[in-house]
Amino acid sequence: MNKTLLLLLVGFFSIVLCYGQETTPDKKESPAHQPQVFTSDQQVTINGTTINLVAKAGTMKLRDENNEAIAVFGFTSYAKKGGKSDRPIVFAYNGGPGSSSFWLHMGVLGPKRIVVEDPGFTPGAPYRLQNNEYSILDIADLVMIDPVGTGLSLPIGKAKFEDFWGVDQDIRSISLFITQYLINHGRMNSPKYLLGESYGTFRNAGVMKRLLSEGIALNGVIMVSAVFDLRTLLFPPNDELRYVVHFPTYAATAWYHGIVPGRSDGEKLDDFIARVRTFTENEYVPALFKGDRLSPSEKTAMAEKLASFAGLSSDYWRRADLRVTASEFFQELLREEGKTVGRLDARFKGINEDLLGQTADYDPQSAAISPAYITGFLDYFHGELGVDRSLMYSITAGRRPGFKWDWKHEGNMRWNTSAAINTGIDMATAMTRDPNLKVLVLNGYYDIATVFYGVEHTIDHLGLQPEIKENIIMKYYEAGHMMYTHGPSLEQFKDDVAEFISTTTVRGVKP
Repeated sequence: MNKTLLLLLVGFFSIVLCYGQETTPDKKESPAHQPQVFTSDQQVTINGTTINLVAKAGTMKLRDENNEAIAVFGFTSYAKKGGKSDRPIVFAYNGGPGSSSFWLHMGVLGPKRIVVEDPGFTPGAPYRLQNNEYSILDIADLVMIDPVGTGLSLPIGKAKFEDFWGVDQDIRSISLFITQYLINHGRMNSPKYLLGESYGTFRNAGVMKRLLSEGIALNGVIMVSAVFDLRTLLFPPNDELRYVVHFPTYAATAWYHGIVPGRSDGEKLDDFIARVRTFTENEYVPALFKGDRLSPSEKTAMAEKLASFAGLSSDYWRRADLRVTASEFFQELLREEGKTVGRLDARFKGINEDLLGQTADYDPQSAAISPAYITGFLDYFHGELGVDRSLMYSITAGRRPGFKWDWKHEGNMRWNTSAAINTGIDMATAMTRDPNLKVLVLNGYYDIATVFYGVEHTIDHLGLQPEIKENIIMKYYEAGHMMYTHGPSLEQFKDDVAEFISTTTVRGVKP
């Protein structure tokens, strides 16, 4: 398995630090394997109004279908004091797979947020933690979920980590948690939402189907930097789809860095992307499809067009056989400046550590903001939220010994598509069987980790009826994977999510 493939499958969280839980001879004797909840009073001020909150951080005992305890499942929840049971509730998580939920928690959703340099490297501590005026807590209660192996979540009883580490295993455990949380807290009849980022959107598609099959209909699902079809992320040989769906993001990146020869004066990014889409579909796709039948003159002409939209030299495109992987693009675009661009957010750039290297060695965006997020969150978690400091919070399961993700998915086996893992099929089933269900997809133009054109391609190939496809709402941001680090996009994020929740809350039968 090559370096790029490993990076993509483990997820971008694999570069951050892991605060691992020490193993004990008998899990039952360890306090970490007993459910614990730490309650505190919190508040957030949004649009000049202060909202008083009850915060709970800790673990809940999770039981399987036979009512056997299988995990202490970590979460942090915020509920409006005096709020009614019909107040919307949002269940949110990050991705990885194997990431805890602190990125969304401290970046955009919770009552406090970490302030970082954008798009630059944030200096060391002390980091700035401030009131999050863009939190969704004015319109909904919030439950941040940490899958087993992350946060404080651990298997108990006869369960093992591998019972939770896999596409279907993860969908099952998250669905079990949501159902049991709703029952335990008297929220079964509340308007319900999922919000996932990155692999969390891949998870969302499976969870929305499973919950519906168990009689729990959602009001809406929010996808942040989505991926449903893993074919849009990887670069195996003899497959053109990956190059096609990445190209518009390459072009957007070159546009941002001002190295697009074909950019018109005063042209807006949306208009430029529209031209790129047209070129990609009408010229680039046919050229790739011809393969070795493309003549030398045709290849040269196409290389020049690719360079005019997405930078890199026409000679580079020609020598790459018109096919450039994401990691090659990161490394090559600003090589002459001695820089490499970000995978998660291509607006970020860092020092190129190997000017002769073919592929990038690290992601400048992740390097630029991870210390601030990790340190700031842990200080808040054990400080303001009052979580026992002896409980070690695991930022990512990716550094746990034996971490390995099982990529088999039952939904794909049914259609004999095990080689192309795609939970978009699950999303299509859920939306077709619940025609009231709506999905909001938030896309960053500069996100090279989960490219927007790949999401569009997946949605366009789900075979949805027109009236069902209209229930998918697409929004775009001039930022990257974590678009909320960008000030204007943070504000847009809140507006888009608030509008979505407000318009989907009422779905009951008219009297």
